Amino acid sequence: MKQNTLADKLEIIKKFFTNHSEVAVAFSGGVDSAVLLMLAKKYAKRVKAYFVKSQFQPRFELDDAIKITEFLNAETQVINVDILAFENIAANPKNRCYFCKQQVFKAITEKARSDGFYVILDGTNASDDISDRPGYKALQELKVLSPLKECGLTKAEIRQLAKDNSLFVYNKPSYACLATRIPSKTAIKSEILTVTENAENELRAMGFKNFRIRYIQGDAKIELGKNDFALMFEKKDSVYSALKKYYNNVYLDLKERADE
Repeated sequence: MKQNTLADKLEIIKKFFTNHSEVAVAFSGGVDSAVLLMLAKKYAKRVKAYFVKSQFQPRFELDDAIKITEFLNAETQVINVDILAFENIAANPKNRCYFCKQQVFKAITEKARSDGFYVILDGTNASDDISDRPGYKALQELKVLSPLKECGLTKAEIRQLAKDNSLFVYNKPSYACLATRIPSKTAIKSEILTVTENAENELRAMGFKNFRIRYIQGDAKIELGKNDFALMFEKKDSVYSALKKYYNNVYLDLKERADE
């Protein structure tokens, strides 16, 4: 069976925007939604990006989103949502992401419809494992479309498109929201999210790229991609001093995170 080339996939997505010429893009500031917005700007007649700012998004994600929309000359709107006001999210059940996506995309849908958009898009791609993403169920229920996935664009192809089109996020590691640092069934509190954001900013400033800091009952567990281990052993004392301000104890997980 013949595999679609990148050129074939771009023709498919061009046809998608012929059939859906006015679209609202759920925009996160990551490479997937950046490429989606770029393609929508190129092929759709009218497009607007919507960034939902809640306690789960660090400041740098909003900063990246603004830079990208300015670079693409794309109309954008920031929607503020108090996500911790929803008890089924703050309680942090295993399917928290489902309830969170519901609220995020309801907010986007409401704003988009007031602007005359009735087609909502997200950046899910063909490499994403939707079987392990309860939030994707919420997107399906709300009839959100995922054209990158529909046309078969993989993560590698998306990164290449971003690089070819001078999007600075082409090599930005995939980023999951701050709430994912907290184990399910541990209540999510704004102070824990703030600690997580500040601690991860400290590591990012030291040059770490692919990492997470997990919150475990007041302790920190650092997870690293393979390319960050050498830097950790070089800067371990600085890392410990920085994180001890926020956590009781600091641990390093020796299992490598997958490259993203």
